[in-house]
Amino acid sequence: MPTTSTASPATRATPTARDTATDTIPTSAIATDAITANAISTGIVTATASPPEKIAYPVQLVQPDGRRVLDREHAALVADIGPTRLRQLYLDMVVARRIDTEATALQRQGQLGLWPPLLGQEASQIGSAHALHPDDYVFCSYREAGVAYCRGVDPAQITRLWRGVAHSCWDPAQINMTNPAIVVGSQGLHATGYAYAAHLDGAEIAVITYFGDGATSQGDIAEALGFASSWSAPVVFFCQNNHWAISEPVRVQSATPIARRAYGYGIPGIQVDGNDVLAVLAVARQAVARARAGGGPSFIEAITYRMGPHTTADDPTRYRSAAETELWQRRDPIDRIRRLLEREALWDSDFEQQVRERSDEVGARLRTATIDMPDPEPTELFEHVYATPHSLVERERREYTAYLEGVRP
Repeated sequence: MPTTSTASPATRATPTARDTATDTIPTSAIATDAITANAISTGIVTATASPPEKIAYPVQLVQPDGRRVLDREHAALVADIGPTRLRQLYLDMVVARRIDTEATALQRQGQLGLWPPLLGQEASQIGSAHALHPDDYVFCSYREAGVAYCRGVDPAQITRLWRGVAHSCWDPAQINMTNPAIVVGSQGLHATGYAYAAHLDGAEIAVITYFGDGATSQGDIAEALGFASSWSAPVVFFCQNNHWAISEPVRVQSATPIARRAYGYGIPGIQVDGNDVLAVLAVARQAVARARAGGGPSFIEAITYRMGPHTTADDPTRYRSAAETELWQRRDPIDRIRRLLEREALWDSDFEQQVRERSDEVGARLRTATIDMPDPEPTELFEHVYATPHSLVERERREYTAYLEGVRP
């Protein structure tokens, strides 16, 4: 299956998804406190999920001040991340933030109808995206512009839907990633169905679906978890717990850690510091490897924070305090990895310039492409409604065309 789109100079070239995915992960590394793993004769790992007997703290490999955390099990999963790839993770997070800030500015300037910011969630998105293989498939919500960038989406395509000039942003077949899903939680069902179909076809792939803490209260996610568990679908449920479902705090979604909900479905769940890109990469690699090996679904709760509004139509100052936001600013995922790079003598002026130039290049391409996007012809509204021509749609197209001809001067 195609891995990335072939396009503009600004499209991310290196490393590819294959560069950043781990092909061989020891099956022993797939076990967590919440999983009892057993390798059977075929080499496939199976797991049963049960709540841990002791308190399981979120996985963390890098503290906010840049110091590494001693966690041999999860550190082993990212032992291959040397200086070059650590710098790449940092670069991708910075570029993801630039995409976000540029799009937010464009919306404020009247160039976009709406934009869902990802500010503060860069580590959750970049870390998990780097765990994927090219043939894995992504079912996103509406906030995963960082994942899309890592999958190879041309920055010039990212705002097409949000400007209102197209039904979608990119061609899913080119990058194995769906377009933004506006219906909250629906993508969980789509991902589970696709994963199960891939399993029936004998495709040894993983499917990952992204959603927020608010979506865990939707019936779609509950149904997806039940089906995935019953049919051992190779899907990774990746919950970005950013603490706020628009104006509703996460405490009203669940009285227990969200990852624990997975145990009731027989699915192993794990919490991770969602602002620690290495920790996210480690647990995502676990889950992806398990899915690809036939071990069934997994649930990851990445604990992060939405630094900006829910969308550009939202005002978060109406429902949360400045003190809370300031607390999470001190846990900024990009600053954390910069401090790690500085501690390990991997930060210098040349690299800083490289990051700035790449960020500026992507930001400029996104801005120029957005402003220059042509308005579509009105009849394009009827394109791609069905995979094949449909008589009802064609009749409606003819009626609408006749209407336009009657009102146009």
